[in-house]
Amino acid sequence: MVLYSILTSYAIVTMIPFLWALSASFKPLAEIYEGGLNFIPQEFTFQNYVAIFTEQALFPRWLFNSVFVAVIGTALNLIFNSMAGYALARISFPGRRTLFITILAVLMIPAQVTMIPNFLILNELGWLNSYQGLIIPGMVNATFIFMMRQFFINFPREVEEAAAIDGLGRFGTFFRIVMPMAKPALAAQAIFVFMAFWNNFMAPLIIMTDASMYTLPVGLNAFQSDYGSYWNYIMAASMVFTLPVLIIYMFFNRFFLKGMSFRGDK
Repeated sequence: MVLYSILTSYAIVTMIPFLWALSASFKPLAEIYEGGLNFIPQEFTFQNYVAIFTEQALFPRWLFNSVFVAVIGTALNLIFNSMAGYALARISFPGRRTLFITILAVLMIPAQVTMIPNFLILNELGWLNSYQGLIIPGMVNATFIFMMRQFFINFPREVEEAAAIDGLGRFGTFFRIVMPMAKPALAAQAIFVFMAFWNNFMAPLIIMTDASMYTLPVGLNAFQSDYGSYWNYIMAASMVFTLPVLIIYMFFNRFFLKGMSFRGDK
């Protein structure tokens, strides 16, 4: 009971700033400047949302860029991380242990260390200010390769053996049997990878030089510079930035807790 009380209190405290921001996004600027913590707008309006899409011409493009990069990047991660994790868990090949240790070592390298080498490589490839410059370097992730390997280690071999008896090859077994049964782990991975792409600020800031290629985090930074005193617009833009993550979480939530167990025996 004490634990639930503490968690409930913590949830309320953390929700208050979000609820105020949500409320402010539907208020006129004058009502925000009047102050107070009233969460129900006295003059409810959608004008703030209309304004950020009509007065800031690049805002819809920033939203598209973020959605495109996050969706494609997440899909590629789901495929390649799962294939790599399955290979490390199930297939014997020369150097498998060395490769696994290398992946574990990569987990310990901070992302900031690889930032400059990545920039130089992308510059040599001519991928600066492009979608592939953001997506390709992040299309595999050592953390989730390790996670999927742990999941597939516990996956029941009897299911794969039954599929082999029915005539399925390795790829057929993986894509038609194993992947559909790995939904909990895939859902957990999808949430974390999507959030990583969606919230990424440094990579787009370094790689994108044209304002039309900014993603929402970088765009919002520029937006705040242009509309620093217009808190109604800034709150509306922040809510647009938050909404896709909430949708992704609600969509995958039913699989999320199962996926966190990293087991393949259900």
